[in-house]
Amino acid sequence: MGKTIAEKILSKHAKKDLSAGDFAICDVDFCFSQDGTSSIVIDRVKELGVDKLKCDYCMVIDHNAPSPTQGASGVHKRMRGFTSEYNTTLYDIGCGICHQVVPESGKVLPGDLVLGADSHTTTYGALGVFSSGVGSTDLAIALATGRNWFRVPETIKIIVKGKVPKGVFAKDIILYIIGNLRADGATYKAVEFYGPVIDGLEMDGRFTICNMLVEMGAKCGFMPVDGKTISWLKKHCTRRVSAVTADKDAHYSLVKEYDISKLKPMVSKPHTVDNTVSVDEAKGIKINEAFLGTCTNGRLSDLKIAASIIKGKRVAKGVRFIVVCASQKIFLEALKLGIINTFIKAGAAVLPPGCGPCVGTYGGIPADGEVVISTANRNFKGRMGNPNAFIYLASPATVAASSIKGEISDPRKYI
Repeated sequence: MGKTIAEKILSKHAKKDLSAGDFAICDVDFCFSQDGTSSIVIDRVKELGVDKLKCDYCMVIDHNAPSPTQGASGVHKRMRGFTSEYNTTLYDIGCGICHQVVPESGKVLPGDLVLGADSHTTTYGALGVFSSGVGSTDLAIALATGRNWFRVPETIKIIVKGKVPKGVFAKDIILYIIGNLRADGATYKAVEFYGPVIDGLEMDGRFTICNMLVEMGAKCGFMPVDGKTISWLKKHCTRRVSAVTADKDAHYSLVKEYDISKLKPMVSKPHTVDNTVSVDEAKGIKINEAFLGTCTNGRLSDLKIAASIIKGKRVAKGVRFIVVCASQKIFLEALKLGIINTFIKAGAAVLPPGCGPCVGTYGGIPADGEVVISTANRNFKGRMGNPNAFIYLASPATVAASSIKGEISDPRKYI
């Protein structure tokens, strides 16, 4: 019996042959934490009496950047002190979101085993990485020992085919799949993506899809490592790239095939991500805030499509349009291309790179009863800082179109 990508990567890191369902201790290549999870990591590392970290590691200040509270400032101070003491890397305020700056750093490559103290660590599957979110204590154990335990996940194979319709983007595709499989449809499973639609996606779209895999319960996910992947990696690192591929006779717990030829722009309604409908069923709902950014859709191609829709127009009266780039590199490129200028002229507010409104720490917390349309990955009650608000998820194109109209709108008329 052949092996899946997850089985191969974990077998290599355990130095023994593994199959789905097996338990093993595996070497970990890279770890990271952010300012919402780092304080416990620091506590546990200190409790364990660790003098030197056994795993490559970085910290990222992104959830509260710049700090909006005295408490957050205290955490940031601890992080700066820890990275200095242990001679490890810190991405301070303004650098961007962990799930963008870590791939940009060139520290994660296809076939690596990566743990992050953040649930959306599945993002790096776009690069063929076995990457998974863990708790802060589990991360501290990896830092102290260089290893951690794993149960090898079963794998779901997803094939996406068909001609991509006008106005449909990677975000729409993954929202549709999550709506079909449901929030628990891939619990503790790996997911492998294939098909002509996946092959045609640029890297930004692949990051978007892998970022949201945890929203259907997945442990990790994998995109094909092809010429686009190699080209992207060459811009960010000099290390040799070696792809891991599944065997032709690998066993899958489920195989799903999606033809998206007739797919429409999608919207996820409050208060669960799998509560998805086409934009036709949500359009006309009045909004108070539109949010473009996050580790899901704060990349350059996301900003480009939104800017192309809003250029020469104005944000609707009574609507706040908030834009946040996923990293400083993206912000600088968007400035150079005039994208930031386009947003500001249209009446948007542009914040420093970071998480901000997505996690409800600063920069756009809605009031009671207000409605937000967001490019984020979650719309749970309280996700943006107020459990009495209503969050709809959509693509950058749909969010931009909605900001102009003041209500959830079909972006196809603007494209």
